[in-house]
Amino acid sequence: MSARSYEVRTYGCQMNVHDSERLSGLLEDAGYVRASAGEDADVVVFNTCAVRENADNRLYGNLGHLAPRKAKRPGMQIAVGGCLAQKDRDTIVAKAPWVDVVFGTHNIGSLPALLERARVQEEAQVEILESLDVFPSTLPTRRESAYAAWVSISVGCNNTCTFCIVPALRGKEKDRRPGDVLAEIEALVAEGVIEVTLLGQNVNAYGSDMGDREAFSKLLRACGEIDGLERVRFTSPHPRDFTDDVIAAMAETPNVMHQLHMPLQSGSDDVLRTMRRSYRQDRYLGIIDRVRAAMPDAAISTDIIVGFPGETDADFEQTLHVVREARFANAFTFQYSKRPGTPAATMDGQIPKAVVQERYERLVALQDEISWDENKRQVGRTLDVLVAEGEGRKDEATARLSGRAPDNRLVHFDRPAEDVRPGDVVTVEVTYAAPHHLLAEGTPRAVRRTRAGDAWAKRTGEAAAPAPGVLLGMPKIGAPAVEPQPATGACCAD
Repeated sequence: MSARSYEVRTYGCQMNVHDSERLSGLLEDAGYVRASAGEDADVVVFNTCAVRENADNRLYGNLGHLAPRKAKRPGMQIAVGGCLAQKDRDTIVAKAPWVDVVFGTHNIGSLPALLERARVQEEAQVEILESLDVFPSTLPTRRESAYAAWVSISVGCNNTCTFCIVPALRGKEKDRRPGDVLAEIEALVAEGVIEVTLLGQNVNAYGSDMGDREAFSKLLRACGEIDGLERVRFTSPHPRDFTDDVIAAMAETPNVMHQLHMPLQSGSDDVLRTMRRSYRQDRYLGIIDRVRAAMPDAAISTDIIVGFPGETDADFEQTLHVVREARFANAFTFQYSKRPGTPAATMDGQIPKAVVQERYERLVALQDEISWDENKRQVGRTLDVLVAEGEGRKDEATARLSGRAPDNRLVHFDRPAEDVRPGDVVTVEVTYAAPHHLLAEGTPRAVRRTRAGDAWAKRTGEAAAPAPGVLLGMPKIGAPAVEPQPATGACCAD
């Protein structure tokens, strides 16, 4: 009998991408094989997000499309996991009785066993735990990138932001031991990985579970001691927990990138108070000033929600003020969307759509202008670009390659004469700036073939960079990972 094939469909944030890599690893460890493009998989797994107001409608629509296919294919199975499964529980099977397995955010390791139990017993299996069963990073994984990896340092969140349902679905924060995190990173580096992104719903609160307020800065410094690890990033921090020891660790640890994704959400103290965000405009701008004093070249990005309930014109002007003062390299801007189960969904003062749209367009125009100005300052700089896979949609037509600068800016550059693989590092001079990318025309100054490039070649059996989109690369840090959501950062960037 041939091995059963699987497909994992991921929605939402970086944490869901991290979980999906584990789900794929678990299934392959259990003998399943990944379905090829265009193939009807024997097992389809939905890793869901509960952020959007109509997230359930999208899920049931997708499940409905699979129902006739499943009816024609005896033995096909459908599983639903993630935040929406944690929230809706038995509702999913009631509305879509052809679903075989429903599992939550705390027990992704149970998926293979639940699929087998559903097959043998010929009835749906629903297993939702209220607390973490096994830390996801201890499970088998099938990483999407040979050169870059997510490393989860904590799960859950202790904040109570009124727009966010994630803490209710992911639970209270639980931290991994530093030794376990560093051991995972060392193992990844041994496999060829040269860039890691430390991941947590509130990544810089790391240590609260252990009673060590400086645990995160210590972890960053420890990453600097790992031979072969070239780039360290993290997402998403909370301004409340962003302390000077973290700034010092970023500035003083050579492989920690001078790139920071710091969610703002609103520049208005009144709106921040209604959001239950435990900082105010002055504190936020003070952090930005201290980061820039320690790292003048730092690229800072953010998340902003427009049209939160009760937001006045004056409140919105305060957001524009912070954007002008902070001069973000880029911002992920979202129109407020009700999230069922959150306090904000039932608040008075919901803003009319036309007002939200007008404010949103003004914010985007301002940020685009600032992003372009900040990118123009990069012209003439020499940058080491980590070659990526699938980042440049027009690379094949333009005979270019694409990758990320140390500060995470996207750079397109002319393809050098020699073979270059994803994971290799190319040194280029920036010749042109657009609002959302940089361009380096002409012959690159240097090409450094890396262990990461070797790992990519070994995995794919290819020698040089593929056409854009052949493989999935690392999602852009701070951006929605798979499907755009009105949430921000890692599970709403609390």
